[in-house]
Amino acid sequence: MLSPKVPLEKGSKKLINAWAFYDWANSVYALVISSAIFPIYFGALFVEVNTISFFGYDIKNTAVISFVTAFAFVIVAFISPLLSGIADYIGNKKRFMKIFVYMGSISCIGLYFFELDTIYIGLFFYFLAMIGIWASLVFYNSYLPDIAYPEQQDRASARGFSMGYIGSVLLLLVNLAMVMQPDWFGISGAPEEASMKAMRYSFVSVGIWWSLFSQYSFYYLPKGNHEVKVTKDIFWNGFKELKLVWKQLDHHLGLKRFLPAFFLYSMALQTVLLVAAYYGEEEIAWASSSEKTIGLIVSILLIQIVAIFGAILTARASERFGNIPVLIAINGIWAVLCVVAYYTRTPMQFYIVAGFVGMVMGGMQSLSRSTYSKLLPETRDTTSFFSFYDVTEKIGIVIGMVCFGLIDHISGSMRNSILFFIVFFILGGIMLLRIPFKRS
Repeated sequence: MLSPKVPLEKGSKKLINAWAFYDWANSVYALVISSAIFPIYFGALFVEVNTISFFGYDIKNTAVISFVTAFAFVIVAFISPLLSGIADYIGNKKRFMKIFVYMGSISCIGLYFFELDTIYIGLFFYFLAMIGIWASLVFYNSYLPDIAYPEQQDRASARGFSMGYIGSVLLLLVNLAMVMQPDWFGISGAPEEASMKAMRYSFVSVGIWWSLFSQYSFYYLPKGNHEVKVTKDIFWNGFKELKLVWKQLDHHLGLKRFLPAFFLYSMALQTVLLVAAYYGEEEIAWASSSEKTIGLIVSILLIQIVAIFGAILTARASERFGNIPVLIAINGIWAVLCVVAYYTRTPMQFYIVAGFVGMVMGGMQSLSRSTYSKLLPETRDTTSFFSFYDVTEKIGIVIGMVCFGLIDHISGSMRNSILFFIVFFILGGIMLLRIPFKRS
């Protein structure tokens, strides 16, 4: 795709909007594939048999998806600093971003072929799509200082979040209509067969949406901030930056104590969020498959909407009580929610839990990042520190998903896995007590 003859100036409204528009393009993956339609479809495939044969072993289906997700995050955790190093130094980083966008969007389209007869191919597409989305975000985030001045970056980032939320909800509502009323869209077959086919078309719609709307961003985003020759030093720069951050932690007590706590509770938080829809699909006593589909999607939408208010309320609470005390309280709430979720069996109970999850989900994620930011050294470049933060989060997801999958497979129930994460929330809260409140 061509670029404008005269590049847009840094800080221009049009350039910032073009950058933020990539959130509109990619956020449909997180909502439709990660959270809503795909978990429902995946569960529906295994109504009769809930195991997948892997190298001669029969593994529980939800454990398999946990392991595949964990492996994808292993790759992402490894390549993120490598890609960050390239993004910081190479000129044409737009080309790298395009590679992962197209890989991810094509993989989403490939999920159309995700069936029991082609389960391995389907899991491979799921794996590639996850790498595509997370790797593309490395380059997308690295563009922020290139397109906006420091005083503009908070608003630019917020604009991207808002656009992503609106776009993803719009497509999810269309997909919900497709699943519930497939005949409106010319999708034929028996009711359940047509709904399953509509879900597969939903995966295709995500791939097309992601690729199509990315073009607006690609058109206006600059190639990069400078041209350099690619060398092995550039490739490994990201890892060198992480090593430097690690060495500096000894000189910053607040960071040194916060990161282990964040690692523990983020491991539990992100894992619970990734498996929430699978849990609702398998463990809740829905009256019918149609009620299950509507109920799960409504729950995801409820979580998304409530999370916004949760983030606002948490921010106000932190202004009054301080970041660390509020984070400790939220960890306690999450531990209680895990216990409640263990005993949750009816749709109404699931909706109530979803509402509380949304309230503390948005608050914990936003407050964790802002707390980390406040603990950073004032006079240093924060890019490498946030790269360290992101890698910490991803490694936590890997361990969390593996633990969840193992407990789910061995015990035969996702309820036991959810109960297990109480330990991480409690330990995370206890470790936060070691951070001086005045530093928060």
